[in-house]
Amino acid sequence: MTALAAARMRPRDVIRVGGAGLRARPLRVFLSALGIAIGIAAMLGVVGISASSQENLNRQLEALGTNLLTVSPGQTLFGEASHLPGEAEGMIGQISPVTAVTATGTTPAKVYRNDHIPEAQSGSISVTAARLDLLRDVGATVVSGTWLNEATQRYPATVLGARAADRLGVVHAGPDQRVWLGGRWFTVVGVLAPAPLAPELDTAALVGWPVAEERLGFDGYATTIYTRAREESVVAVRGVLAATANPEKPNEVEVSRPSDALAAKQATDATLNALLLGLGGVALLVGGVGVANTMVISVLERRAEIGLRRSLGATRGQIRLQFLAESLLLSAIGGVGGVLLGIGVTAAYAGLRDWPAIVPLWAMAGGVLATLVIGGIAGFYPAVRAARMSPTEALATP
Repeated sequence: MTALAAARMRPRDVIRVGGAGLRARPLRVFLSALGIAIGIAAMLGVVGISASSQENLNRQLEALGTNLLTVSPGQTLFGEASHLPGEAEGMIGQISPVTAVTATGTTPAKVYRNDHIPEAQSGSISVTAARLDLLRDVGATVVSGTWLNEATQRYPATVLGARAADRLGVVHAGPDQRVWLGGRWFTVVGVLAPAPLAPELDTAALVGWPVAEERLGFDGYATTIYTRAREESVVAVRGVLAATANPEKPNEVEVSRPSDALAAKQATDATLNALLLGLGGVALLVGGVGVANTMVISVLERRAEIGLRRSLGATRGQIRLQFLAESLLLSAIGGVGGVLLGIGVTAAYAGLRDWPAIVPLWAMAGGVLATLVIGGIAGFYPAVRAARMSPTEALATP
C-alpha cells in the first residue's frame, strides 16, 4: 500500500518534496543560486545592452535617413592621390533619382585656439570648405549660434564640429569667440551637434567655399560629395555614381554609404559581445559547479533521510527524481533571479545613455532554459548517487 502511494506521487508532490530540501539549507541555496544568477545576468546584460544600442542606432538612422551616399576621390593606378572633376557635383545632380547633392572640400589650412599655440599642435582638426546646403542634406544640426549663409560664407567665419569645438575649448558661438585659422582670426558663428551620418564633420572647422578659395589656398575641388537618393533607388544610384562623378576615370572614385560604416562598427561590437558572452558562460559554469557541490553535500548530509524513505517504500526512481527536482528548482531560482537582474542592468544602462531598453524575449527564455540544463546536468550525479544507496547502508550511516 505504501509503495502504491509512492508510485502515485504527482508532479506537485515532487516539487513540494524538492522545495522542502531547499528550505532546509537557505544560505547554501542562496549562494548557489547567486552563482547561476550572475552568469545569466552577465549574458542577458550583454545581449540586452547590445540590442538597446542597435535599436537606438536604428531609430537614429530612420530619423536621418539611410539614403545618403558619399563620393570621394581614390587613388590613381600608381598609388597617387586623385581628385574629383570640378563638374562632379553638377553631373551627379543630373541622375534622376538623386534628390540632393552637396559637398565639402579639405583645405591646407590649420586651426588653433589662438596665435600663440605651436604649429604642430593642431589637434587633428581639419579646415573644410562647405556648401551652404550641407547641414540639410547630411542631417546635422546646430546647437549654438547659426549656420553659414550667403554673407558669412565670404568672410572669416567658421562653424565648428562637436569634437572640434571641444578640443578648441569653445563652449558656445558668438561674436566674441574667435579662433586662429589659416593665419588669421575667424569668428565662430556656430557649433554643431554630433553628426551620426557624417562623423568627419565632428572634427572639422567649416568655412564658406568662397573664403576658402580666396584666403586659405583651397583649390576648389570637392573631396567629399554627399548625395541623397530616393530610398528605392539607392542601390541603382550607387552603382552609377563613380562613372557619373568621373566618367574618364571611374576607378579613381570611391563610393560609400554611411550606414555601411555603421554596419562595420556593429560587426566590431559583435566581436566584443562574443567575448563578454564567453565570460558570462564561464560565470554560468561556475554557478553550475556550485549547484553540483550543493547537491553532493546534500546527499551526504541526508543519507539517514534517504534510508528512511527507502524503508517506507520509496523507489530508487523516486529518490532520484527528488534530488533532481531539488537541483532543477535551485537552478530555476537562479535563472529567474538572473533574468530579473539582467533586465535591471540593461534598463539602468540604457537609461543612463538615453537609449530604449530592449531585452529580447528569446534571450530571457534562453537564459532560464540554460539554467535548467545546467541544473539537470549538475544534479544528475548526486541524484543517481542518492538513488543507489540501500536502506540499510543509509540508515547505518551516522
